[in-house]
Amino acid sequence: MLLNRKVSGKRWHLRPDGIGKVTGQLQYLTDMTHPDMVYGRVLRSVYPYARIISIDTSEAEAMEGVLAVLTSKDVPGLNRFGIATPDQPVFCEDVVRYVGDAIAAVAAITPERAALALDAIRVEYEELPPLDSTDEALAPGAPELHEHGPGNVLHRTEIKRGSIEEAFATCEHVVSETYYTPRQMHAYMETEGGLFIPDESGRLHVYAATQHGYKDRMQLARIIGCPEEDIRVVSSPIGGSFGGKDELNVQPYGALLALRCLRPVKMHNSRKESVRAGLKRHPMKIEMQTGISREGIIQAHRVRITADTGAYATLGAPVLNFATEHCLGPYSIPHVDVEGVSVYTNNGLSGEFRGFGGNQAIFAMEGQMDRLAEIMRMDPWEFRRRNMRGKSDPGPLNQRILATDGLSQVWEAMERSDLWQKYQQPPPNSSLPPWIKRGVGAALAMHGAGLGYGIPDPAGGRLSLNKDGKIEVAFSYEEFGQGLIATLEIMLCDLFQCSTSDLSIIIGDTDRVPHSGSSTASRSTTMAWMALQRLHTPFRSKLLSVAAASVGIAEEELVTGPGGIWRKDQLQSTGMLVSYVDLMQQCEEEDWIFDTQFAYPTTPDQVVGGHYLYTYAAVAAEVEVNTLTGEAKLLDTHHVVAAGPVINPMGFIGQIEGGSVMALGFTLTEDALMQDSRYVTTNLDTYLIPTIRDIHTDLKVEAIEDLPEGDPFGPRGIGEIGSVALAPAITAAIQQATGVWVNRLPVPREQLMKPVDVPLQEGVQPS
Repeated sequence: MLLNRKVSGKRWHLRPDGIGKVTGQLQYLTDMTHPDMVYGRVLRSVYPYARIISIDTSEAEAMEGVLAVLTSKDVPGLNRFGIATPDQPVFCEDVVRYVGDAIAAVAAITPERAALALDAIRVEYEELPPLDSTDEALAPGAPELHEHGPGNVLHRTEIKRGSIEEAFATCEHVVSETYYTPRQMHAYMETEGGLFIPDESGRLHVYAATQHGYKDRMQLARIIGCPEEDIRVVSSPIGGSFGGKDELNVQPYGALLALRCLRPVKMHNSRKESVRAGLKRHPMKIEMQTGISREGIIQAHRVRITADTGAYATLGAPVLNFATEHCLGPYSIPHVDVEGVSVYTNNGLSGEFRGFGGNQAIFAMEGQMDRLAEIMRMDPWEFRRRNMRGKSDPGPLNQRILATDGLSQVWEAMERSDLWQKYQQPPPNSSLPPWIKRGVGAALAMHGAGLGYGIPDPAGGRLSLNKDGKIEVAFSYEEFGQGLIATLEIMLCDLFQCSTSDLSIIIGDTDRVPHSGSSTASRSTTMAWMALQRLHTPFRSKLLSVAAASVGIAEEELVTGPGGIWRKDQLQSTGMLVSYVDLMQQCEEEDWIFDTQFAYPTTPDQVVGGHYLYTYAAVAAEVEVNTLTGEAKLLDTHHVVAAGPVINPMGFIGQIEGGSVMALGFTLTEDALMQDSRYVTTNLDTYLIPTIRDIHTDLKVEAIEDLPEGDPFGPRGIGEIGSVALAPAITAAIQQATGVWVNRLPVPREQLMKPVDVPLQEGVQPS
């Protein structure tokens, strides 16, 4: 719950998709059917690394009920995809590089017949030793997985400033540690899939979950070899994504099969196939060495980041950019030496994931802060204050960023919080069994929003009065559970004092919306707010001028309201002057359409990946550790978030709550283990995501809504900020409880197990 449920005086808004989701009546894209549809399946490699000697599809092609069997020779256009680096084959030609690589696809009249057809395809391989670690992939003489090299390096990053060796030589204390983070699954409820329908005109209609409708259309057009306008992509609503559906997944296969069969094709991954072929969070090794002066001021910081991107690039390069930027934290550090490398291996694909590399980097950086504070015998929160960047200081990449008080505000709010007071004055543990230990920890974070400098980041939108007399807004965003539609409703109702029944919200359909960006990088709310600020004044002026001419009342005496146009002094009465429906009929339809296009704000400095807008957060966590079993349990958390005005209180809480639950799994239980480049955890029965029993009910969220006077950017995105700082807060709490410094996630239970030399009392059993 919020500390103050009535944030900014706003009412709690009923989600327009809430009832449908709760009752099961809402139709996701993978729920769609068509009376003439057939079923598509993909044959994937059984080896993580092998040469393809031959592929024999003749038996499958001859089977009754099989309409199509496709391989690489059947791709009419580019046999590759990838948003940033198109290096992943639609169908492998001569080499497979991970166990999810696609070799062939079939379409058949039933799912069972499609499965039999896959079994009938004969593939002869020459198995090769896989590169199952970044160390092996970077070793001299390792086989190169991709021709573009060099070696198996996808991308390198660096930040260099000051004189690092001289600075370390003058430091009073230096802490060195290596941190390891896991390969995490997105674990969305709706696995990858969709419906692909060719129409009589030759156009293809794609109903498939994605966060990039226009990007999907662009990539599919390259694969099919057709104009983009020949493809329509409908990308909403989605049953969860968190970045995992950012890239193409089943879309190339559904599209190619539908065009070959000239019939609708249904694709829907099983959970096992989703695990095998889907994206995961990048596992990282982060080596840090941080030095401080006698007064506890950070002087030098050396970092080496190694990220396992798996067999293909996906967005591995931008993820590494983001991790590199955020491994400095919200701190002012004069001497810096950071290098990062993203490495190709034969492991499963790593890609986009909520937090985008920030989770890994912030866990490591905040771990350093706690270790340094202990050496100084200083309160860790006070140690952070001494080293925090100032309001007008440049960002982590020495780039100009928008100045706000957010960082100091979240620090001060956490300093006052009841939960943090438990760290400073821990309650007595005498009432607990001797094997139960409790502790409190806290962490601080700044998290960039948007794609960063140097990456096209379009924004915009359309506002109109449609033919039904509805105020219609159109964006190319997607609704995947974050509450976007409710937020848009609130914005529009606030701008026009209208009711939700006056609105029509169109999102995620390339035939009906302008190219206004995607639902990624914690920026949808900001982009929508900025677009509506540009659009509502000319649109309202048009409404009022037409109404004034219609009713013979001066425009300045009129206002928009529920159902139509009202006198300013009669808005609360029953005296509506003219309805929106009547207004629509007084002009041509195109006269009511207003568009805007702009770019998401970026730093003016030419620093690739550098951000301009940041959200700030402080998180405190109370943890209970059972030292007999090594189990750590989260008892309480308090999030303070500085992200500007809260538009949708329920959505705000939902985002922070959902992000913190995802972070809880990242910290304590989740790891998609691989052995010899094969998944050990092949399904959710062996992959431990948090359940309702693991999620405490005492979540507190405090929203700081202040922005600088005249700020033109409005509310900041909070889709990721709730997920990035909980891990270091939990591990700090574990350290206070047990004295154990954790450097690996998920927290190894064996590291927390300690013998208890206290005899058990009669009738007392360890919990």
